[in-house]
Amino acid sequence: MQGRDVTNLERELESAEANYRLFKENNVRAISVMGALGSGKTSLIERMITRLKPCGTGMGTICADCAGDDDHQRFLACGVQSVQVNTKDNCCLDAPSVKLALQSLSLETIDLLFIENVGTLICPADFPVGAELELIVISVSEGESVVRKHPKIFSQTDLVVVNKIDLADAVNVNPRIIVADYARLNPHGKVILADVFHNRGINALLQALKIECATERW
Repeated sequence: MQGRDVTNLERELESAEANYRLFKENNVRAISVMGALGSGKTSLIERMITRLKPCGTGMGTICADCAGDDDHQRFLACGVQSVQVNTKDNCCLDAPSVKLALQSLSLETIDLLFIENVGTLICPADFPVGAELELIVISVSEGESVVRKHPKIFSQTDLVVVNKIDLADAVNVNPRIIVADYARLNPHGKVILADVFHNRGINALLQALKIECATERW
């Protein structure tokens, strides 16, 4: 059983590496967006699309949910290419699912691809998809201990957005505790405090992602 697990892991890593190479060959920056249900992943992606679209940035999304296509429809309404992936009994996206979804996108017209995973902080930690960068979105309503309770995914991610800071007092949460926990766990990562609903933190996030408003491809 243990050998089989190692083999499966090797296959996952090989598939993720293949996706990574495909993105590089097509000059596509792929960003994996993860986070719990209701953290604000979809809204954050919408804000970035709205900000970057006038700049001529070609964008696309791969949107994963166990069922339904609500978020996918929101991305389509933003005027970008989008592919819906329903994972059904699987708890998150994996690299083969992303590879299959890419067949429905015109990669030659995409500069920036957002891969929005299923709403959980557990499964995605074990299933890399081949993205250049991993971004986690958490809400203050998840509590001050959210990083401590999910050390694996936070220890290996590049960037964290702590969203809904406008609600911090209402839910009796100090966002600085979340920031400090993440800094201890992952000193190389970066945290952005945001209130996506009121469009706060978007500029800082784009700067952290090194995304400039320009017509040139990366």
